[in-house]
Amino acid sequence: MDKKTEQLHRKIEEALKGGGENRIQDQHKKGKLTARERLHFLLDEGSFEEIGMFVTHRSVDFGMEKDKFLGDGVVTGYGLINKRLVYVFSQDFTVFGGSLSETHAEKICRIMDLAMQNGAPLIGLNDSGGARIQEGVVSLGGYADIFYKNTMASGVIPQISAVMGPCAGGAVYSPAITDFILMVENTSYMFVTGPNVVKTVTHEQVSSEELGGAVAHATKSGVTHFACGNEIEAIENIRRLLTYMPQNCEENAPSFMYEGIDESRSALNTILPESISQPYDIRDVINEVIDKESFLEVHKDFAENMVVGFSRLAGRSIGIVANQPAFLAGVLDIKASVKAARFVRFCDSFNIPLLVFEDVPGFLPGTDQEWNAIISHGAKLLYAFCEATVPRITVITRKAYGGAYDVMNSKHIGADMNYAWPGAEIAVMGAKGAAEIIFKREIGSAEDPEAKWLEKEKEYSDIFANPYRAAERGFIDEVIEPAETRIKLIKAFKMLESKVVNNPRKKHGNIPL
Repeated sequence: MDKKTEQLHRKIEEALKGGGENRIQDQHKKGKLTARERLHFLLDEGSFEEIGMFVTHRSVDFGMEKDKFLGDGVVTGYGLINKRLVYVFSQDFTVFGGSLSETHAEKICRIMDLAMQNGAPLIGLNDSGGARIQEGVVSLGGYADIFYKNTMASGVIPQISAVMGPCAGGAVYSPAITDFILMVENTSYMFVTGPNVVKTVTHEQVSSEELGGAVAHATKSGVTHFACGNEIEAIENIRRLLTYMPQNCEENAPSFMYEGIDESRSALNTILPESISQPYDIRDVINEVIDKESFLEVHKDFAENMVVGFSRLAGRSIGIVANQPAFLAGVLDIKASVKAARFVRFCDSFNIPLLVFEDVPGFLPGTDQEWNAIISHGAKLLYAFCEATVPRITVITRKAYGGAYDVMNSKHIGADMNYAWPGAEIAVMGAKGAAEIIFKREIGSAEDPEAKWLEKEKEYSDIFANPYRAAERGFIDEVIEPAETRIKLIKAFKMLESKVVNNPRKKHGNIPL
């Protein structure tokens, strides 16, 4: 081996060590993998090709010219996940705490450009102390460059962010723009201002985990879509998540081989409780309809009155949006509306058909909802469905009341097919409330008001609290036996495979943000 080749091998060996053995051990003591270990588990074996291994920073202030590491705190490149091309960057906390420098940002931007130009997903593994203070505004400019490219890539390629360590200040906004965020419990956190600043400004005493940990963001803010028990679980979730997505906005998600024999599901005929006010878990309905064990729920612990996630139907990827009667009766509120709207827009961006299960009593009333803009937030979900051009099918299992009936992918806002089960009630409101308004005077003068209430409630229920008035108008395409739901959906989505919608020409709409 000649001297030049030896030099190359020495440099490769140096780059692979990152910040050195001691810092690698510190990383492991915190229960964290290194940047390269994460890529090893994320990508198909032997598929990673690194770009920019020998890049170093250019800073000369504060003695930085004497302190350089090959790679400058981020490992970038491309590889395969389930034999499909992806682009990746993995921040290395062992090098300057993973802080972002000018060259660190340039490496990430280079990978983002390649991902967009070649139409493949981008995955970022974030573990960084933030902007590199020694570089000042140059580092801040690097963050802005990344934010801009995240925005340009949005809706073009899937973007997934895994937060596997600190992510604070301006660093949080790149993951926030991407499509899905995964966090690791007890070792990762996200916040704009940390506990010390919070204590100084508001006098609140709070830990990093309480303020911006995985559980906090999975349950309270909804910032993260998946809170994972450890880094391996997070990596496995990324790999699984990608199986439901296409490479880019011009393609369809991969289909899986499927051979169905008997598609009827008799259990659906008895799945609903006898009482219309009794809760049930909509996941039981979903799991009966979809391909076995194919449901990947998104935002599971946030806004639990709405269930969203990916699944497969006869081998094809679909997105599911469903009211959850087991939590707050499946009512629409601010958090549920935003959660569903975001998911609908992602599916529409990447040609993933939408299936909606509807059982909704309306919007949640109260000053808290009104003063916090349920009107604007509910309109986000309405807008998202109206704008979506992918195949869209709704199944009304039980209640569809008031404006919530309109919002939940009704025929009036562009749904392609709308089915209802025989016990569905499609009306302005429930029979009891409607009778109290319509027959108030008549009942007030009756000899036996209680009996009259029940009589008029039944009268309203017989007329409106069923799916047939809507079916007569064509708002419901078919009233179906629950056991036939899967059969109907497979046929309908197959029929809609070549759907084309030409919306009015415009720069972009003005969604009610």
